[in-house]
Amino acid sequence: MIDPIAVFVLLLGAATPILFAALGELVVERAGVLNLGVEGMMIGGALAGFASAHATGSPALGFVAAAIAGAALSMIFAALTQFLLSNQVATGLALTLFGLGLTAMFGKPFEGVKAPSMMAGPFGLNLMIWLGLLAVPAVWWFLMRSRAGLILRAVGENHDAAHGLGYPVRKVRIAAIAFGGAMAGLGGAYISIATVLQWTEGMTAGAGWIALAIVVFAQWNPWGVLAGAWLFGGVTVLQLRLQAAGVAVPVQLLSMAPYLATIIVLVAISARQKFGRSGAGSTPGSLGQPFHALR
Repeated sequence: MIDPIAVFVLLLGAATPILFAALGELVVERAGVLNLGVEGMMIGGALAGFASAHATGSPALGFVAAAIAGAALSMIFAALTQFLLSNQVATGLALTLFGLGLTAMFGKPFEGVKAPSMMAGPFGLNLMIWLGLLAVPAVWWFLMRSRAGLILRAVGENHDAAHGLGYPVRKVRIAAIAFGGAMAGLGGAYISIATVLQWTEGMTAGAGWIALAIVVFAQWNPWGVLAGAWLFGGVTVLQLRLQAAGVAVPVQLLSMAPYLATIIVLVAISARQKFGRSGAGSTPGSLGQPFHALR
């Protein structure tokens, strides 16, 4: 008999890395920047977090290192897109390839090494799951109720108008990019430290791309991100449950389930934008557009 509580705990664990990464990318895109390097920042955080946790014996220090590593990788993207005005899509893709290649090279010594165990928090959930859940209302409050969040959203909607009002567009976007990188790093570290418990090359396995899709699915709303993360977490848990039950479903079909769900969501959102009404959930007006401070 299936224990619904146990299944829900598994769902929360599967959703947490995607939730961290998607919340970070949501803030980045609300600032008008499209960073497709989430996968690269996640895998960078996964390696940095695992290596630090293994060296110190402290998962907490591992997550701190992961956030720093993710933010550091994001600053490469920030320098290229905000100062050199490179194409954001191409730069984000390059960042993902860079992160995957860098971790493949430096991760060899950590293969086969076990991560230190994490302490359980309230109700048997580790503290990172709770931190991810608390981050949802925190990000919502920041974007919707704080002055800094209002400025960030203004920059994302119309960077020229925000610049005309005296807001530091470039600084706001760099801060948002750094936050997004740190959150992606935390998501990657959760996979290596709390889920897989070891380092494996390419272990994020497309989680960054799913996080990107969830931001669109959520219509750039933190609560929608939570729902989307739980949706894809549920698909992942279903995949594992079917495999454990020995259901005669091809392994390849089960493995592609999260990505198939991503495609279905994107098609649904595209149809909604084409035939539905635009509103509060519409795409940020300056998303992906370079900012020329002197024009």
